[in-house]
Amino acid sequence: MSDPRILRYAAFASSPDGGNPAGIVLDASDLSPETMQRIAAEIDYAETAFLTGTTDAGARAIRYFSPIAEVPFCGHATIATAVALAEDGDTLGPLPTTIRFATPVGDIPITVTRGPGGVRAAFTSRPPVITPLPEADLDAILDRLGLAAEDLDPALPPRIADAGNPHPLLVIADLEVFDRFTFDPVAARTLMDARGWSATITVVHRLGDTAFAARNIFPVGRIIEDPATGSAAAALGGYLRELGAAPVPSRVEVHQGAHVGRPGLLAVDIPASGGIIVSGTAVPIR
Repeated sequence: MSDPRILRYAAFASSPDGGNPAGIVLDASDLSPETMQRIAAEIDYAETAFLTGTTDAGARAIRYFSPIAEVPFCGHATIATAVALAEDGDTLGPLPTTIRFATPVGDIPITVTRGPGGVRAAFTSRPPVITPLPEADLDAILDRLGLAAEDLDPALPPRIADAGNPHPLLVIADLEVFDRFTFDPVAARTLMDARGWSATITVVHRLGDTAFAARNIFPVGRIIEDPATGSAAAALGGYLRELGAAPVPSRVEVHQGAHVGRPGLLAVDIPASGGIIVSGTAVPIR
């Protein structure tokens, strides 16, 4: 059997050379997990999304694979898939509309709209869970990134933030330190695998009251840093709410990808309770 049609979109971007590339297979109903994993490895993006059918409740079943493993949730591939559905022969019908993806972490609602900037999608994460980051894990991350505890923002302490994937989350106080840190991707991957962190290590810097810069450590294949990470943006929103570091409701912007030459922008809406809403555009990669 030949491989299915594969779409490629850049999520959280207004041009194909920005944001985070995602592979998309709109009809993966006949594909085995092994075939999906192979296709994701061949595409070699951070994640590829596969729509595998429709549930009895009417949600579209979706699975996400990185080049090396299945992951439970992927925000940028969710955004890209919703936009691709809207653009693929008007599969979704008239916009605006709301659809649901049945993901391995539960049903995720996505609102799809069309405006002057094109099609935009917004997903609502599952309610975030914020827990302490063990001191040994923090020390290991700081060691891998060449950072010291003194580099952290004392007002925003490290945590594990989980809005679908567990993200160790660190906030760097100084922008120059944030911009210049480097790491060995093999050592970082070894640490992440040992701790069971299937998504990213999220490192951010507060640019202002409503804006953050983010770098997401994610060594898989040729990728070292993820250009735009929707699940990490949702985790950040939950973290800010938990710590009382952002008013509710509010919106913050996450600027990510500049450090790997693919700048993107993620909008994060933080309600008083429940899931975090992450939105952005996506464009085809020709």
